[in-house]
Amino acid sequence: MFPDVQIKKILYATDLSEYAKKAFSYAVSLARHYQATITILHTVIDNPDIYSGVLSYIDQEKWEAIKKQHVDEARESLIGKKRSGMPIRQVLDIFCEDVKSQFHDQPFETDKIIVTRGNPVEEILRYSEENNCDIIVMGSRGQGSFLNAMIGSTSLKVLHRSKKPVLLVRLEDE
Repeated sequence: MFPDVQIKKILYATDLSEYAKKAFSYAVSLARHYQATITILHTVIDNPDIYSGVLSYIDQEKWEAIKKQHVDEARESLIGKKRSGMPIRQVLDIFCEDVKSQFHDQPFETDKIIVTRGNPVEEILRYSEENNCDIIVMGSRGQGSFLNAMIGSTSLKVLHRSKKPVLLVRLEDE
């Protein structure tokens, strides 16, 4: 006999990329179907060891510029250029409210928006266990990037190590 699947707490992990943004629709659909809450988690990578391979190819100044460009592009993708100076937490708040306004006739609930510092894989796994999440939803690139080749895919590491079900939304490059 199959177990009755009940999803009440969804952890949506985002790296603020366009892929992650598109995967949010799956988290919203699950939340609406199961009347579950969504917690949004973004981790600011704060572990210099994770970049050791990257830093052997480029200098620290170029690496800092790449990280800043990523955050700027993510912010612009989520809420547009006119609000480019906002911290990530505010960007996610606005993004979430914008998505909610699109589903005003079929609402969903966001429980929390969490921004942590550290290793994204460890933070996602830790948060999902400590908060008894029922499922983790995250986007995954269709093709690896230079950075993924150097430090590995966060989504694949979460998939392999999580004790919770993981919905990986694989989205092809356009």
